[in-house]
Order: sequence, then C-alpha cells, then structure tokens
Amino acid sequence: MNNYTRRAALFGGGALLGGVAMRQSMPSNPSLDGVQIVQPRQSATMLNDASGLSETPISRHIVMRDDRGEALITAIRAELTEARSEGRCVNVGAARHSMGGQAIPRGGHAITFDGNKIEIDRDHSFMRCHAGARWRDVIATADPLELGPRVMQSNNDFGIAATFCVNAHGWPVKEGPMGSTVRAFDMVLPDGDLVSCSPTQNADLFDMTMGGYGLTGIITQMDVDLRPNQRLTPSFEPMPAEEFGTRFIDALADPDVTMAYGRLSVDRAAFMSEALMITYRATEDQNDLPPAAGSGAAARVASLIYRAQLGNEGMKRLRWWFETGLAPRIGGGPVTRNSLINEPVATLDDRDPYRTDILHEYFVSPDRFPEFLNICREVIPSSYQEFLNVTLRYVDTDPRSWLSYAPVPRIAAVMSFSQEMTSRAEEDMARMTHALIEAVISIGGTYYLPYRPHADQMQFERAYPRAAEFAAAKRTLDPDLVLRNNLWDQYLETL
Repeated sequence: MNNYTRRAALFGGGALLGGVAMRQSMPSNPSLDGVQIVQPRQSATMLNDASGLSETPISRHIVMRDDRGEALITAIRAELTEARSEGRCVNVGAARHSMGGQAIPRGGHAITFDGNKIEIDRDHSFMRCHAGARWRDVIATADPLELGPRVMQSNNDFGIAATFCVNAHGWPVKEGPMGSTVRAFDMVLPDGDLVSCSPTQNADLFDMTMGGYGLTGIITQMDVDLRPNQRLTPSFEPMPAEEFGTRFIDALADPDVTMAYGRLSVDRAAFMSEALMITYRATEDQNDLPPAAGSGAAARVASLIYRAQLGNEGMKRLRWWFETGLAPRIGGGPVTRNSLINEPVATLDDRDPYRTDILHEYFVSPDRFPEFLNICREVIPSSYQEFLNVTLRYVDTDPRSWLSYAPVPRIAAVMSFSQEMTSRAEEDMARMTHALIEAVISIGGTYYLPYRPHADQMQFERAYPRAAEFAAAKRTLDPDLVLRNNLWDQYLETL
C-alpha cells in the first residue's frame, strides 16, 4: 500500500474526529453478571467527554457487555426502573466523544455499551450487530468477506448506535448520514417496552431516534447496510477555494467517484483562499484485496506534522505545500476502502493536559459556499484560537431525522481548533462559535449538535425548526423524562 495515501486519508478524509482525545478514564473492575461496575453503586462520581470541559456529577456509571438479547434487555429495564423510582435520569453512550454533555446524564445513571456481537449476511450485504459494537469491530468482521460499512464516521472508535443517534455522516458519496443505511433496530422504550423500528415499522419513532441523541429509547441491536470493499486510487485537484462548491458537485456527478473530500488552507496569510479536492475511483484490478490496515509509521509521522502546526504559521504552509504539491507527485497509489476508514481517533491525540481539541461543523448549500468562506475569514481570525484543520464533505439530503442538518444536499465543513483549557479561552471560543452559527444560519445553513453548546436558544430553534415538535413527542413518549442529557437540559426542556 502506498504510504502517502494513508497520510492523505489521515490529513483529509480521516480528520473528521482527528486530534480529539478521550479524556475520561474508566477503571477496569471485575464484572458482575455481564455488567461491569465502573464506580461503586452508592457513590456519586463525575463523568467527562472528549472536550475535557464537560465534567458532570452522575449517580453511577456501569458498562454493559451483555449479549444483545434478553440479558441486556433485562439489565436496561432494571436501570430504568430504579432511576425512575429515585427521580434520576439515564443515558447510554459508547465512546462519549461528544463535547457538550450530550451523552452525560446529570445526577443520573450513565451506561456505556461495549458489546461486539456482529453477524454478517453476505448475500444481502448487511449486518446485525450489538448497539455498542464499534466500527473497528465491523471492519474486522466484514473485511475478510470483502465487505465494509456503507457509511460510517471517518474514525473507527465509535459505537454503531451512537453514530445513528448523533446522525453522523462520513465521506462516501453520494450518501446521506449513516442513518440512511439503517434497515431496522430494536429499542427499549423509557417505560421498558421493547419495540422494533424501521423506515416502515414505527417509522416516526425511527425518524425521531435518528439524530435523537438517545432521548427516545435505548437501542439494543441494529440491522445496517454494508457494501463491497474496493481497491481505490486517489486524484488530487488544487483550486481556488471559491470554486470548490461547484467543482465538488461536478466531480460527484461521475458515478465512478465513490469516496471524496476536500481541504482548505488554514495559515493566516492564505486563510481559506486555496482548496484541495481528493476523489477516489475504483481500480480495474479488484482481485486479492489486502486486509484492512491500521495506523502505521506514516500515520504517526502525520500526527507529528499535524501537531507541529500549533502556533507555527510556517508549518501550516509547509503542510499545505506537502498536500497540494508534493503529494500528487509521490503519492496516489491504490488503497482499499476499508483501510481508508480504519483509523482510530488516538492517531491525532494532542496528549497535552493544558489544551483540548474542539470541533465545529457547519452545513451549507454548495452554491453558497463562497459566502461561507467569507464568514469564516471575517470571524475566525478575530479569535485567538489555534485553527488546525478543515475537512469538506458532501452530505446528501436527509428527509427522515426530525433534527436534520441536511434538509437539502450540503457541504459539511468540519473544523478542528486547539483551545487552551482556561476560562478565557472558553469565553473566546463561545463568542466565536456564536458568531459563526449566526452567520451560517443567515445563509440558510445549519450547525452540528454534538459539539460545544455555545449556540443560544434562538439559534438552536432556527437551525432545527422541528425541535419543539421533537420535544413534545418526547414528553408523550417519556412523561417522566427518564432519558435525559445536556442537549435536553439546555435546549429542549423549555420547548
């Protein structure tokens, strides 16, 4: 496998969740009946997420490793019953890679799913999996069968149901969010009932749960589409940033393009003035595909270069030269589809206790992309945040999720900032984020909900016009509000 191709994936397509450390540690204690007790049941504890800024008191934290069958359902019902009787809330997570408490139940029962039961139906190209299975488990199971995820996040650490519940997307094209590849799931409702949902069975509940941040029920197992693995080869096209939206859509009209992403320059001298588009097409030779690779020496070197950008405008320019000038000459070799997406978040971990990587993501129509660039040029340089990366994706229309960020096709701009872990830096980040959200909404765009909760209430409601309808349906489904998190507490509770 060509070494540069893996670096290109890491710097570009693989940068969606790159550089964000999981700052919460979970002590390893003996398990009891398949349920690992992380903290003593009767003592309060604290839980954090990937931001390192969301430390929240909870009543207990347990890890459920039961099979996806009756034992898991019984354990879930017991937690719901006890929490309700004591006036506490429940929330289920996997990697807890959100950044604003969206997977933390304040004062409640935090459950982490960690099951890896996966069954592949090769003839019908789908899998039945435990809700807590990670994408790395999916790739490891499906790759020998020459299959892989149809849509997943660009890193492999995250839970399958968690991906569905945050309505995450990836960089296969032309595809909508991962939820568009879910055929069905089983879910325990807040009252303990077990239901099955699909686009045709309990369809409203399916749609609420897709991007519903775990507020509608607790998924136990899912049926999710797979697709054939392929050997792909990349093409690299530098261009003025203003042309990216139009040329990206034109490139995706080619049915041979199956994976694609873009990048923007981030050094202040040429801030977002240059773009790079990378598209992948299948090679003629699809025989004897190699096993999906993981991180290697090239990824570690890429991490060092990525981190060297911090406070170093010259390194940002060097990285851009490498990607746009040197890479097309020395790289471009074939790589399998599964290898491109088989990267852990830790590859770009900052390992700095005094800083944290904060993600933003904005969704804009391709024809308004130049306006988006102008917004970023006006707002971002006025902050003192260290801007490390922006990756551009295509997300097709999502007509299902009640909290959809793509009611029409969008370009997703995924941004990575390095922030000091200080109150001053948090205030500056909040100011900048608020300004970006306001301007993006003004051009018909949206922002993504799993990150820092710096939007105000009106911005949230304007970006997600079905939020009040979602909150009303949630109260009908869960009158005791036993399933809660900070997204509910901060934005939905008042609706």
